[in-house]
Amino acid sequence: MLYGRSTELAALDELTAGAREGRSGALVLRGEAGIGKTALLDRAAQSASASGMRVLRVTGVEPEADLAFGGLVQLLWPVQDRLDGLPEPQADALRAVLGATRPPTRDRFLTGLAVLTLLADLAEQGPLLCLVDDAQWLDQATSDALLFAARRLAAEQVAMVFATRDEGFAAPGLTELRPSRLDTGDAVSLLADLGLPPALRDQVIAESAGNPLALIEFGAARRDDPGSFTPVTVADRVLSSYRTQIAALPEKTRLALLFAAAEGRGDLPLQMKAARTLGVGLEDLEDAERAGLIQVTESTVVFRHPLIGTAAYQGAVLARRIAAHQALADAADDPDCRARHLPLATTSPDDEVASELVAAAERAADRSAYAAASLLHQQAARLTPDRRGQVRRLTDAAVCALNAGHAGQARDLAEQAERSSPEPEDLARLASVRAAVMFESGERREAARLLLRTHAAGPGPGPAMLRTGATYGWFAGDADSVREAAERLASLGEADPMVEGMAHLVDDDYARGLPLLERAVAAGQDGSDAARTRALHSAILLGDDAAAMELAAAEVARCRAQGLIGALPQALHLLAERQVLAGAHRDAEASVAEAVEIARDTGLRERVAWLGGVPARIAAIEGDERRCRDLVRDVPDVGRVAGESALSLLELARGDYEAALGRLETAAGPGPQRHMAMAMATVADQVEAAVRLGQSGRAERPMRAFEAWARAGGQPWALAVAHRCRALVDGREEDYREAVRLHGQGRRPFERARTALLYGEWLRRARRRSEARDTLRSALEDFEGLRAVPWAERARAELRAAGDATTSAKATAENVLDRLTPQELQVVRLAADGNSSREIAAQLFLSRRTVEHHLYKAYPKLGVGSRRELARLNLV
Repeated sequence: MLYGRSTELAALDELTAGAREGRSGALVLRGEAGIGKTALLDRAAQSASASGMRVLRVTGVEPEADLAFGGLVQLLWPVQDRLDGLPEPQADALRAVLGATRPPTRDRFLTGLAVLTLLADLAEQGPLLCLVDDAQWLDQATSDALLFAARRLAAEQVAMVFATRDEGFAAPGLTELRPSRLDTGDAVSLLADLGLPPALRDQVIAESAGNPLALIEFGAARRDDPGSFTPVTVADRVLSSYRTQIAALPEKTRLALLFAAAEGRGDLPLQMKAARTLGVGLEDLEDAERAGLIQVTESTVVFRHPLIGTAAYQGAVLARRIAAHQALADAADDPDCRARHLPLATTSPDDEVASELVAAAERAADRSAYAAASLLHQQAARLTPDRRGQVRRLTDAAVCALNAGHAGQARDLAEQAERSSPEPEDLARLASVRAAVMFESGERREAARLLLRTHAAGPGPGPAMLRTGATYGWFAGDADSVREAAERLASLGEADPMVEGMAHLVDDDYARGLPLLERAVAAGQDGSDAARTRALHSAILLGDDAAAMELAAAEVARCRAQGLIGALPQALHLLAERQVLAGAHRDAEASVAEAVEIARDTGLRERVAWLGGVPARIAAIEGDERRCRDLVRDVPDVGRVAGESALSLLELARGDYEAALGRLETAAGPGPQRHMAMAMATVADQVEAAVRLGQSGRAERPMRAFEAWARAGGQPWALAVAHRCRALVDGREEDYREAVRLHGQGRRPFERARTALLYGEWLRRARRRSEARDTLRSALEDFEGLRAVPWAERARAELRAAGDATTSAKATAENVLDRLTPQELQVVRLAADGNSSREIAAQLFLSRRTVEHHLYKAYPKLGVGSRRELARLNLV
């Protein structure tokens, strides 16, 4: 009987009922030790099993908190026969977790996707309940995988419940429920079977503060010894009570419990193999079993409550704990298990032990368990006798911490290692780690300077460090760093066309810089992943929309195919920016929506904020001021140009030219960021605002720079905008005509429509009303297609002034795709191309059931009933 738990039981019943009805969900039970979390999980398991649900369960174990995937192995072991049904990269990831293979390092989030797919596949046979107890003691790799799966549950018939203490196991995005303390009435009911006198019962209730475990333990202790009382916290009182019980046991029984606590996983054969070296046998567990402290089966030992294990371990003297860990290490057949015990059994530097820990760290990193690998490297460093070896292992620990997403820890480890070594080779590796952390933290100029300064001090990674330094310098607006990196690469015989091209751009030498970027684009088309990345960024700087779109789409496809979940949000971001320029607003919103969802699910919070710049631009074009301002508010400093560009476009559309011009002049500022394609595109806004104010001189300098950039790059859209800007300033019709002609070859419909609008205005003022009407209708058609409401209104106003009396505001014809959510749009397009639900799930990092759920919702919106009908629709 569970007293005082009606709210919690109702929440659990609702969760499991939803899973049975096809609605997945996850819940976190959070509270202090003894509050009843495990009892609630037990009740949920019993109810689920009674209703026919399958139950998987895993319990975090404190000694395993740093063992890579220790919790996930426990969860997956009973269902490992289902791995062959997963997509190959996902199956490989889980085989590596179970020790069946040792693949090269993969994206650390791929395992979470594999867990999601596996749980969804299991649920195909019926609803599934996954219970996780003591989640605060799960290793980081297991936590990451399970939380990724939990956040992406949708329609798989899977329910997940995590029970955790107040500290540890952060689970943002999941619903949390805190079990309440028991009131007096429920406490009295719970103590009824103990037969305590009322006065003693009331004292126990007061001491227990409504904690169910404390009520039970204190009640039993007071019944046996009415004078016992220790005025400390509830958890400490419970722990003290367990220590007292353990201290009354025979010495060998206490030692047997120490082995059980030190081993932690309940592996009875391993415990007994190790314990025999100290003269302890299976019979020595009997007294503890009779006292109800443990439960023993033919292969396992389980403490009735984790605090009993804590009490058994903490109650032993240090020499005994060391002896137990050494015996367990010697008895272990699994090298990772051995590595877990060795550092706890070693009190002085030992190079052999350190080497074993390094090997374990490398195995953990191979399975993308970077947090565990970092800790193992730290332990190895502590036990390494020579200083250079310590520095090397601390550096490896810092690299793994960075890969695990723990930037602060990576910085601390790098600085600790740096203080111990003056060697240039060591400092070079450390600088790369520190610089990466600084860049992600917003210290971009400092990151660039650190890399260049370190490279100058001696040998190191060399060209790769300089390329990174140039990139950091570019984004920081540090022209000197870009120039210096290019010069050093050239001196090493490693001239990089992208870096060299950027160095010319910062000196406004477009004629020399842009051809080098073209070389980088060409070199990257069929090159390595790094070369293709450089090609993509070079194409963006060139304003080469076709190449940038192709390369961005290829990068997204590569991330999907290889399961690179952590890299996908960045790739989708770059693709979405290109889609906005091409006028594919719904596609861009779908790309951003997916990127935001993945970034949230993987803890990339800054990326979530940065992504807001893309929909902000769309909102500005469409005239949705409130949404635009809300989105821009959260864009971090690195996306400032995108945010200010969106706001200035809003102001330009509504005729607030002074605000728009002032904003753009402030946002542009000095530094190479002004040469980015998006920043260069804002020059047209500056020119238009300045001309409308009658102050065209304020835009003359950026306009000349833009013209030089456009001529050097030769992109039709850029040349068209350059001619439009010159036409605005000089009023020459030939510039308007040339702009219209060049737009016919370009890929930016919004810029094409703006050119047509301005030329139509010019024609109307020149009293060439018939020509003006034709040009303005073309602008209006483009604006309506883009849902650019304020701009369409301007075009209609000009048409009326040009004598087109039939022009009136009309509702834009509904596109059937607008009825779909961004994710539904992605799913139906992939389905229309002939992909199966499983193939779509693998590409979008969803479960098959969720894909089919989206299709089920999309069909009636599109007026179709099958994939065959879907294939006949125009889904572009």
